[in-house]
Amino acid sequence: MARPRKAHPTEAELEVLHVLWADGPASVRHVMERLAKLKPRAYTSVMSLMTVMADKGLLKRTPEGRAFVYEPNVKRDAALGGMVGDLLHRAFHGSAPALVAQLLGRTSEKELDEIRKTIDDYRKRRGG
Repeated sequence: MARPRKAHPTEAELEVLHVLWADGPASVRHVMERLAKLKPRAYTSVMSLMTVMADKGLLKRTPEGRAFVYEPNVKRDAALGGMVGDLLHRAFHGSAPALVAQLLGRTSEKELDEIRKTIDDYRKRRGG
């Protein structure tokens, strides 16, 4: 029996997406070399993962010579926003204040200043 498809990228898929979002379209070898900084992986493992991701629609692949070049088929904000929304509803019953309160306990003063600036910028853009 086949495993059910996950609504969001797995941890390994997210690592690949982060490389491609940062670096743009790339080969399996490029992604493998960047991922090696986190955890060494065999070329065939990365290639298999990226093939599955293309089959799932997370990546687009274009033939280039004897290899493929891969690029994200999902926007960063959409993918991460979906994951945060899922966490918000599953873990915090839809309560954004409860989620933020949980995060604040893990936040440095410098990060708090960045959060305040982000909130101020958001309010300005929203017109409030």
